[in-house]
Amino acid sequence: SGVVMESYILTIVIFLPLIAALVLMVAEKDANAVRNAAFGVTIIVVFMVLKLYLEFEPIADMQFVVNIPWIKEYGINYYIGVDGFSLTILMLIAILIPCAYLLLWKGRTKGYWVSMLMIQSGVTGTLLSLDLILFYFFWEAMLLPVFLIIGLFGTGNKVFSTIKVTVYTMLGSLLMFVSIMYLGITYFQEFNTWSFSLDALTKITTLTATEKNLLFLGFVIAFAIKIPLFPFHTWILQTYSNSPTGGVFLLSSIMAKLGVYAIVRFMIPLFPDTYIANSKYFVFIGVFGMIYYGIAALMQDDIKKLLAYSSASHLGLIAAGLFALNPYGLTGGMYLIVAHAMATGGLFLLVGILEHRSGTKNISELGGIARRAPIFTVMFMLLLLSNVGLPGTSGFVSELMVIFGIYDFNSSLGVFSAASVVIGASVMLWMFQRAIVQNKSSGGVVKMRDITGRHIWGLVPLIVLIFAMGIYPDFFLAKLEPTMSHYLVDILGIR
Repeated sequence: SGVVMESYILTIVIFLPLIAALVLMVAEKDANAVRNAAFGVTIIVVFMVLKLYLEFEPIADMQFVVNIPWIKEYGINYYIGVDGFSLTILMLIAILIPCAYLLLWKGRTKGYWVSMLMIQSGVTGTLLSLDLILFYFFWEAMLLPVFLIIGLFGTGNKVFSTIKVTVYTMLGSLLMFVSIMYLGITYFQEFNTWSFSLDALTKITTLTATEKNLLFLGFVIAFAIKIPLFPFHTWILQTYSNSPTGGVFLLSSIMAKLGVYAIVRFMIPLFPDTYIANSKYFVFIGVFGMIYYGIAALMQDDIKKLLAYSSASHLGLIAAGLFALNPYGLTGGMYLIVAHAMATGGLFLLVGILEHRSGTKNISELGGIARRAPIFTVMFMLLLLSNVGLPGTSGFVSELMVIFGIYDFNSSLGVFSAASVVIGASVMLWMFQRAIVQNKSSGGVVKMRDITGRHIWGLVPLIVLIFAMGIYPDFFLAKLEPTMSHYLVDILGIR
């Protein structure tokens, strides 16, 4: 059975949460029983992914591959696999989600937990797909439960928010779908057989430069909306402030990261020369977005909106790193995906608790939290320090590598990116000082209970990983390196 397990382990990791969700949906159980079962499933997934991580050989090839015909006549396969790149994000998702459960534990409904399980399946499927139709299928599927979570459990004008996000994201996805179809048909015309698998589509030789540019844009716009890259960010403010904590956490810590991942996974092998030709624009957009969002974050009084903008700013830095066409930028960008998701994910979940317990999310109304909730404050501070890139944290290692990468690509953009990291750090520290540390100016008291055992258990893995990745990055980078150099040297031809 060991061999069977090996070849199906990825499939189990993808579909176990979905099967559990369907079973729990029809089960006559109350919300707490559903939550406990869902949490149990996420823990099983963690152990399976840990097993994968330890058995994964540090080479560039895809491992644990499954490739089964799905829609035979059009060459669409159930084709999944993992390399150093997707492995790192798989590990991230597997660890982040149960931690989130522990911080979202009380006061949710059955539907909330079922949606959380469905999202985990959708996200994992998106991450492991090596067939473009399969990828598209999961990419769309992972959205539905998020819309349910925002639409049902959000606050404020949540229905408008949900519809706006849906329409916006669908538009991007449609452009991507058209691009995928175009590639499939082009492949058919050249080789007289259907295939939508990534490795097959990279063999197409008949596309003109203009076609490549348009197809490249079709994909990248879909990913840019998800990330969001400037100027595709107009949905983010409303959505983040109207979403429940779980929704914001999923959108920023997991889904946005898949947008960045998809750029590297699909754009580099499919359009290497286009990727190189357009890289300068994307490095510029990334750095510009970083500064723009950093300044926007300064203007916010709503702590969720501030975090949303700070998060978008970091994603600009990641994008700039991935387009910088050198090992520093690419590896640093990949590392920053994980570092940023851990830190910001934890912060969003803590802000959710803060909002719930103090009754406000406005920085001007908060303050005096440090005295009333010391454990909360220490945890918040540790996550914040990684977010601002304190030496010894994962944020520092990855931000430094990315800035080196951008500097190597273009020295003036490198200087700008370094400066905007400083802007971003000062925004976060200023927020921390006003909302958490200083006492309330009005002399009134914010009601705030401290976090308890379960919350602490939910945060400890994130904090341990933040420091492990910061102090001993080589262990984690060893799994990434071979894939990175394969992408840079073998595919992009950069020595």
